[in-house]
Amino acid sequence: MPSTIRNSLAWILDAFERDPTYVHKRMFSSDAAYIDGRLCITVGDRDEPWNGMLVCTSQDHHASLMAEMPALQPHPVLGKWLYVSQSDPAFESVIERVVSLVLARDPRIGVEPKPKRSRKAALPKA
Repeated sequence: MPSTIRNSLAWILDAFERDPTYVHKRMFSSDAAYIDGRLCITVGDRDEPWNGMLVCTSQDHHASLMAEMPALQPHPVLGKWLYVSQSDPAFESVIERVVSLVLARDPRIGVEPKPKRSRKAALPKA
């Protein structure tokens, strides 16, 4: 049965609706945006540290993104990605900037999803 609980931050993903490559998926009880097949951001309104936006990026890009948007910090659980809490005073300005970077195809944002293993490949060979 699908969840009827609406993520109060799902409005952030509305900015991607006109992009023909945009795909919306549920992930970690949050909402995720894929552009050009790359996972770019997730947004969630649960308890900290899941109450804001995760920026999916490699650690190689952390320093430059944090220099541009100091409110972004490594996520305390998923340290490979950056995070800004909904409670941060800079939250909305960071959202606007990250969304614009995603739509501009900034190479610092977005990760290739790991291919799913087929069920056959996951089964032990007899």
